[in-house]
Amino acid sequence: MAYAQQPSRRVLVTGLGGFTGRYVQTVLEQRGWEVWGLGAQPAPADLGIAPQHYLQADLMDSAALAHAVAQASPQAVIHLAAIAFVGHGDADAFYRVNLLGTRHLLAALAALPHPPARVLLASSANVYGNQTEGMLDEATAPQPANDYAVSKLAMEHMARLWAHRLPITIVRPFNYTGVGQSADFLLPKIVAHFRRRADRIELGNLDVWRDFSDVRAVADAYSRLLDVPAAVGATVNVCSGHSHSLREVIAMAEHITGHTLQVQVNPAFVRTNEVKTLLGNPARLHSLIGADWANPPLPDTLRWMLEAP
Repeated sequence: MAYAQQPSRRVLVTGLGGFTGRYVQTVLEQRGWEVWGLGAQPAPADLGIAPQHYLQADLMDSAALAHAVAQASPQAVIHLAAIAFVGHGDADAFYRVNLLGTRHLLAALAALPHPPARVLLASSANVYGNQTEGMLDEATAPQPANDYAVSKLAMEHMARLWAHRLPITIVRPFNYTGVGQSADFLLPKIVAHFRRRADRIELGNLDVWRDFSDVRAVADAYSRLLDVPAAVGATVNVCSGHSHSLREVIAMAEHITGHTLQVQVNPAFVRTNEVKTLLGNPARLHSLIGADWANPPLPDTLRWMLEAP
């Protein structure tokens, strides 16, 4: 039976209480899904779902995870829970959470009497690493340049071992941002300095180029992919197809706010394994979810972040 014919569709979102999860929850509910959440910590007070629809379990606790998954018994899963900050200090944690934790989740899902009809796993465009070519599509050979990227690529390979038992779609989101993202990430850090009209900011390499998306568009793409049978078994870039340098981001923020920052390059913030350029090709995404999928221009996203209450 097609999802559109079902009166109730239950989706389990791991990492629901995180930055991306909040936006995914909103768009899923708008599209008629009953959203259940799973996280290692108690549900945030402002999450806005029924208490019984939030399940607490650590991805590394396979028994607790299996019990939680059985409680939810979802028709679809979006797996967002991960350590996503490239500068995270514990390299081992990338592999424990991003690789082994995902394996525990897939094992729990495959063991259900009725496994889900869609499983979307969030990988990362960081798996592409430093490339000499311009726009990267899904056929581009990965060249991961840090432990975070290696852990995500390893997760992708591991997930394919379950492809005969679970209908898996792997998404590779390029950089994205929005209101509520941690200031550990570059764009929220820049926005925070402009919001408080600071005199100066310390950054690393200003000449890195990134394909920045709006978190609201990313959440919409994830939700749409759940309803696309052709997405099963696919790896899909989630990106805008446009890149900007950090110098351009600073200039955009100055134009929006009328405030000028003194930018100082701090060598301590320059990573030796820095990926210089990431620019994605969204053609496969558009072919799957439609050409009407829209990603706001970066100045619009920055204005939203700068002017948010």
